[in-house]
Amino acid sequence: MRTISTTSTVRGTGGTGRTRGRRAATAGAALLAALTLTAAACGPDNPAAPAGPPAALPKAAPTSLGDLSGWKLEDWARYVADSGAPGRAAPGYWTTARTEAAKARPTPEYSLTAAAPDTVQRDAPPAAVRAQPQPHPYGPDSALVGKLLMTTPQGDAVCSGTVVADPLNPGRSDLVYTAAHCLHDGRGGGWVRNLAFVPGFNRDGGVVRGKPYDDRQAAPYGRWTAVRALVSPTWLQEDGVGAHDQYDYGIVRVRPESGSGPSLEEAVGGSVPVWFNAPREQVTSATAFGYPVERPFDGTELQRCDSPAAPGRLSFDRARPPMYVIGCTMTGGAGGGGWFITKDGKPNLVSVSAVGNRGPAGYLAGPSLQDQAKQAFDYFAKNVK
Repeated sequence: MRTISTTSTVRGTGGTGRTRGRRAATAGAALLAALTLTAAACGPDNPAAPAGPPAALPKAAPTSLGDLSGWKLEDWARYVADSGAPGRAAPGYWTTARTEAAKARPTPEYSLTAAAPDTVQRDAPPAAVRAQPQPHPYGPDSALVGKLLMTTPQGDAVCSGTVVADPLNPGRSDLVYTAAHCLHDGRGGGWVRNLAFVPGFNRDGGVVRGKPYDDRQAAPYGRWTAVRALVSPTWLQEDGVGAHDQYDYGIVRVRPESGSGPSLEEAVGGSVPVWFNAPREQVTSATAFGYPVERPFDGTELQRCDSPAAPGRLSFDRARPPMYVIGCTMTGGAGGGGWFITKDGKPNLVSVSAVGNRGPAGYLAGPSLQDQAKQAFDYFAKNVK
């Protein structure tokens, strides 16, 4: 793969006119006030309080939570302000020892072979594809993937994430794409705390469990703390393994742990664009990346699954975009890791690892990033700083 940046523009979803402009400005001010993250309440002795979803979605919200096409700028601003935000990590919180001790953030599980109601649409289980470690040293393309670290009510945990292109800041993106379940517990739950991103973890292969290594080997591009985050409104309003997994996506804006310096994209040497509304017939194969922590993996190596076949389908609600399904033996910790395909000779992100199975792991499913995901990304990139 090669890294690329995109220079495409993002169009705002708000309307025109003085009245709407005043509403958008008011909503934007509320948004920024609500989303300012502080490091004060991020330590393990001050865990995230369970924060439910907004009391109600904006009035523009349709009956179906999968269809948010009627939302405008102020609707997104109200939703994000009402839903709260995760807590960023204080400088120095993620030591190498704490990172190594973190457990996998559980990936939602679903069996492709157990009996299912007629409402579930699914293809036959794919053949398992054995995960392979990415060769060292990781090049600029591999450095786009990293560990996403967080504290949950169960303790410190690990997911995976990917540096994606910011169309409004070409070449200087600070955006990480991941899964919603890596950021928020869903309906009735709360946001994670101490959220940080470590791109290119163990780039040179010097991190080996049970042997001493220094911080530069573990985090060659430094650690990046979360400033803002957004998950699908559908994810916050629904729970359980099911239809909301079809919208299991999340976006994080980060900054250097030190508080200043180059952008994330400049630090790692590239980014990858997200291909929203990709025609399914053009997704003929996929490569999934991640840092699995659960056995037989130990979280030290970036792993990949190269699926040679077109992804299968998994849908709990046929009115929503069906998930992609590929064979892959990666385990917990790989959740949120990016799925890449080649478009016009360049890598594009088309999904993230969202659902899988255990005993043994044999497949991964990820959301198809269609209209809702694009609308959320466009809003976040343009308005949430």
